Amino acid sequence: MQKSIERIAGDSEGVSYEFPVLRFDGSDKAAPSAYLQAALHAGELPGVVAIDALMPMLEKAEAEGRIKGDITIVPQANPIGRAQYHFGEHQGRFHLGTRTNFNRGFPLLAAPDPTLLPDAAFGTADQRLKTRLLQLSIGHDIVLDLHCDDEGLAYLYVHASLWPAMADCAAAMGVDAVILWGEDTDGTFEGASITPYLNVPADVARFDRRVATTVEYRGILDVDGALAGADAEGLYRLLVGRGVVLDQALSTPGSFTGIVAPLENIDMMPAPRAGAVLYDVKPGDRVAKGALLATIVHAPGEADGRTQVFAPQAGIILTRRSRRIIRAGEDLLKLVGDRKSADARSGTLED
Repeated sequence: MQKSIERIAGDSEGVSYEFPVLRFDGSDKAAPSAYLQAALHAGELPGVVAIDALMPMLEKAEAEGRIKGDITIVPQANPIGRAQYHFGEHQGRFHLGTRTNFNRGFPLLAAPDPTLLPDAAFGTADQRLKTRLLQLSIGHDIVLDLHCDDEGLAYLYVHASLWPAMADCAAAMGVDAVILWGEDTDGTFEGASITPYLNVPADVARFDRRVATTVEYRGILDVDGALAGADAEGLYRLLVGRGVVLDQALSTPGSFTGIVAPLENIDMMPAPRAGAVLYDVKPGDRVAKGALLATIVHAPGEADGRTQVFAPQAGIILTRRSRRIIRAGEDLLKLVGDRKSADARSGTLED
């Protein structure tokens, strides 16, 4: 395993940021290659500890000569966000200098050609970071961006062109759901990873071996040794299943039997009032149309001080907020409906 340090210049003199990159050289240049990164939203740590648990498995495979394809790993992809605190509270989701989500504004290239990327010498620090992350990831057959939600099931975002070819990956990782999307106008990292291949010849796109996904590892508080070990085993199974790592002792996972739904089926349920949230459902619950989802206490102790929120359609609760204070208009949860949402949102959700 080789380790290098990437440095990103800050927006003022004397300030810079750095992050490590770990690499394993494969023995077979025809084998698929993989790129894994975690904590693009710097406070989302389940993927970080999953990578920590994965490393001994890869080091053992390397020592035994079983790594076939090149592997590049960025365990903590956002040193800028890691350093951002405001009055003692970590702020790792948005760049405070530009107010831009760290998982937005990635260049959506017309082809998988790193020379098309903007000059990393210009722009703000967060733009330079995004350019460098794409430089590291472009050209890999497998690109995994490890995130987490507030509270939720484990699920994947997958471009519709890669499904059902990626069903083996979902099964290997043991996720509960897959959300399919079709267009990225916001420039997420996942979108920037798949967009360059959408308008190139099939022999370049290679959708039969391509993997690009945002992995949502449950909730932000699910930073746990046992979960990290299970997630690491899922990543390892994916790498073995796709031929990056050789392990004949590993059994092949069964078919994926979880939820598969288009992005348009998700109801995000904006809060009608500000206040304290009392949830009546949790991730994984199946609800009927009209079921009580949550109560918002907006005027405590008063006769009309509660507002109830009901399911607009039948479906599965995918996620909910981890905090219990809500502002009017803020999303309460993700409901994966059985049909298209009456308020379907185009493009990406809040991640």
